[in-house]
Amino acid sequence: MRIGVDLGGTKIEAIALDDAGAELHRQRIPTPRHYDGTVQAIKQLVEGVEVTVGERGTVGVGMPGVMSPQTGLVKNANSTWLIGKPFDKDLTAALGREVRCENDANCLAVSEATDGAAAGQGMVFAVIIGTGTGAGIAVGGRAHRGGNGLGGEWGHNQLPWATPEELPGPDCYCGKQGCLETWISGTGFGKDHIRVTGQEISTHEVVSRAEAGDPAASATLERYISRLTRGLAHVVNLLDPDAIVLGGGMSNVMRLYDELPKRLPPIVFGRECATPILRAKHGDSSGVRGAAWLWRPGEAG
Repeated sequence: MRIGVDLGGTKIEAIALDDAGAELHRQRIPTPRHYDGTVQAIKQLVEGVEVTVGERGTVGVGMPGVMSPQTGLVKNANSTWLIGKPFDKDLTAALGREVRCENDANCLAVSEATDGAAAGQGMVFAVIIGTGTGAGIAVGGRAHRGGNGLGGEWGHNQLPWATPEELPGPDCYCGKQGCLETWISGTGFGKDHIRVTGQEISTHEVVSRAEAGDPAASATLERYISRLTRGLAHVVNLLDPDAIVLGGGMSNVMRLYDELPKRLPPIVFGRECATPILRAKHGDSSGVRGAAWLWRPGEAG
């Protein structure tokens, strides 16, 4: 049995999968907003799942931020109480077995490469376009973290081929301007509509109006698709993945799957691009399932 844990800012979710990926049990609890409480909450959650299922399992955890390969401590986490802590080691000690921790976007990539929309593909680039923008890379079904723990940190690169109107770009919480996250997250999409039109409506409402043919909302969606296309063109030029998978709230905009494959070839180097653009099969469950799949078949914790 594999247990995956998805550590979010407001809730912690655990799932138990059998060897074929079938769900055995799922449970969630609120996230304590302090470090020791988070470690203990995950311990109790895992133990509760094991009592319910009646079996001991391997444990993988999807988390905000990454474990630094240099220091062994958490960095780049928006759950700031994790930063500077030996999170994987403390969980390992608490649960009495090895616990594998990985960035939540990498878990999305692992999930979709294992038994999701891109199952069996060699290299998968998985994008989260929700409240924020993140991405992860899976190679052979395993997360690619990189020597600095930054593999897939696509959202904090600048918008490619920015127009004069797009420069210098919105302020990003990372301290820079014009990061992809500020443009192509759901939050960025909504703020762009407000900035251009003065209409303070929800992201969902902007999409609904665009689908109904509203000119202002259609223009906002057009700008969004253009920016997302430019961002993904850089991914193809750098990695040339076998598949790109979209997750997060904006991945539910079905027009993306018609427009992106048509718009990528003209701006990719060589003017050819057959990379499939896929919607995450497991939706919001991809992260927690990917955490479970951090342990591959035949591995024991």
